[in-house]
Amino acid sequence: MAKIKRIGVLTSGGDAPGMNAAVRAVARTALANDIECIGIRRGWQGLINADFIQLTRENVGHLLSRGGTILYTARSQEFMTDEGRQKAVVTCKMLGLEGIVAIGGDGTFAGALELSRLGVSVVGIPATIDNDVGCTNYTIGFDSACNTAIECIDKLRDTMQSHERCSVVEVMGRNAGFLALYVGTAVGATAVLVPEHKLDFERDVIERIRASRLAGYTHFMVVVAEGAGNAFEVGSKIHDALGIQPTITVIGHIQRGGAPTGRDRETATRMGYHAVEAFAEGRGNCIIATQEGSIVEIPIEEAMNMKKHLQMDRYQIMEIMQFGSNHVNVND
Repeated sequence: MAKIKRIGVLTSGGDAPGMNAAVRAVARTALANDIECIGIRRGWQGLINADFIQLTRENVGHLLSRGGTILYTARSQEFMTDEGRQKAVVTCKMLGLEGIVAIGGDGTFAGALELSRLGVSVVGIPATIDNDVGCTNYTIGFDSACNTAIECIDKLRDTMQSHERCSVVEVMGRNAGFLALYVGTAVGATAVLVPEHKLDFERDVIERIRASRLAGYTHFMVVVAEGAGNAFEVGSKIHDALGIQPTITVIGHIQRGGAPTGRDRETATRMGYHAVEAFAEGRGNCIIATQEGSIVEIPIEEAMNMKKHLQMDRYQIMEIMQFGSNHVNVND
């Protein structure tokens, strides 16, 4: 089997803390295996435009603690077309790239799958703060985003408690509630709204605020996943039902920024290492995933068909911590 000589690495879709650590790991593992590593800037669009940089041990130094991505990221409408993907294949041939490491989420992997069908070997590394990639228990960036949101809410709680107010905080997560439920449990939220749980507003929000007030609390924290509703609309409904005026906070893209946590740095490093090892050992067209704490390779076709569901037992735990009982059916 001919030894692979040169690979490319790119980041695509929404940025996530730890992407730089993954790029560093890919580059350094490649160089340790005498494989040249080319950084493709601006995702799939950069591959179409041959926008690249040579990666060395030196220029990927000091990346472990840096947020964002030195390779930049973008979403490419052109790459979604047959013509655009053919241009990307031409770039791979021109640069002599024998494989592409694609770091991102489901959208990134959908592009990788299409490229693999055109004969370019690809390996995906899951990186998204939403933690919604079906084939892996964990995605790079999730822990960092959770900790950022928790820190913001802890600070918000200090001032809200001083004024005895209700806070409605909207966190990211796209159409998944992983981030909201994790954060809500960690901050002791009065209520958490996630898209996976059918909402009864009176029961799940209003009655919980009432129960908290009757228990002697004067500050109420409601965490809303962006896929479960609009924080301003939630606040308005609380005002109509209870006569209190909630303070609305949308944390937004601050959750994407900042230095990655230790977990994200370490996970990104392991995933980057295994991605290159897959190429070096003659494998490709797979996603590097975590399953029960171990790093595994899943064929990309299979990986793209896998689904991940929110663990509703965690919702029960959150409710019991607040009220001593729960209303959630784990089959919801």
